[in-house]
Amino acid sequence: MKIGFFTESYFPGLDGVTYTLKAWKERLEERGHEVYIFYPYSPEYEPSENEIPIHSFSNPFYQGYRIPIPVRPSSLPDLDIVHCHGPASLGWSGMVYAKMNSIPAIYTHHTPIEEYFQNAVQNRAVLKVAKAIYRRMETYFLRRFDVVTASTSRINRDIDFLKLPVGLDMQFFQPQDESIIDEMDVERPVIGYSGRLSPEKNVDRTVEFAEEFDGSVVIVGEGPQKEQLVEKAGENVYFHDFLDREDLPGFYSGLDAFVTASTGDTLGLSPLEANACGTPVVAADNPPFDETIGEENGERFDLDDEESMAKAISKALNSNYRCREAVERYSLATTIEQLEDIYRRLDEEDGNG
Repeated sequence: MKIGFFTESYFPGLDGVTYTLKAWKERLEERGHEVYIFYPYSPEYEPSENEIPIHSFSNPFYQGYRIPIPVRPSSLPDLDIVHCHGPASLGWSGMVYAKMNSIPAIYTHHTPIEEYFQNAVQNRAVLKVAKAIYRRMETYFLRRFDVVTASTSRINRDIDFLKLPVGLDMQFFQPQDESIIDEMDVERPVIGYSGRLSPEKNVDRTVEFAEEFDGSVVIVGEGPQKEQLVEKAGENVYFHDFLDREDLPGFYSGLDAFVTASTGDTLGLSPLEANACGTPVVAADNPPFDETIGEENGERFDLDDEESMAKAISKALNSNYRCREAVERYSLATTIEQLEDIYRRLDEEDGNG
């Protein structure tokens, strides 16, 4: 089949959606499909085969992301399946193309975008109203698709959906003997985080905890909050730019615990990647971590309770877990099989099978 991915998140940006789409494209092509990715053009990224950049401009509200203009359906190649990965202009373009050509359209809910509104809206009352309005708008949009998938129950939209984890590459993320942590002059124990440094990730909670922590904290990533976090951090907090993907398994393996207080994830790939490398995770007790992190692979804490966070980290550092075994259910291989089944079913229902 010829499959079209429509996304606002792609290289050179580095996030869970970017790596997910790259992995899905590679695995589906290994199975004989032809996959196109339509994404916002950036002068910093050279597209590979069937990666189609769309004219875009800088996003004034969120550093590191670009806003693409809508695509004319007539300018797109012939597709058998449309699969959208965002609700903005490219998501709408993909949906319109599918409707105009009477082909199946799928949507994967990756991000609770309303959680990012706090980057631009400071008034709490206005923020609450804006979130509610956005959720209703996106719900209306999602109802126009034949199938909607989400990694966990954290979709918070009034629609029917299929639970389909974006997939964890268990072959790539495995325990390693060597780590960049070993090359750093840091004291054990070492806890860490990898991901975007933005308000909804609440990395400041980990930086604050470090003040009372008898060990080291290593934070990997970039984002609009980095400068603020660096200024706030104590001497036992170490910052590192985004790592090449090849270095991530070693980073995760070198940690004694991975810590996240994020409220902006639908699955949270980085914590699961850490688990796959044998490292326990300490996460805020909110979606999606109330589904993905449990007694087999880590600990959870009350986001509003500093003592709860300290106790959870202490327990994680002094307990044994079956981390890798606990996350096998999120295997990328299983996800691709399920995704291909969805495509084939829709294609057959559409009369093309």
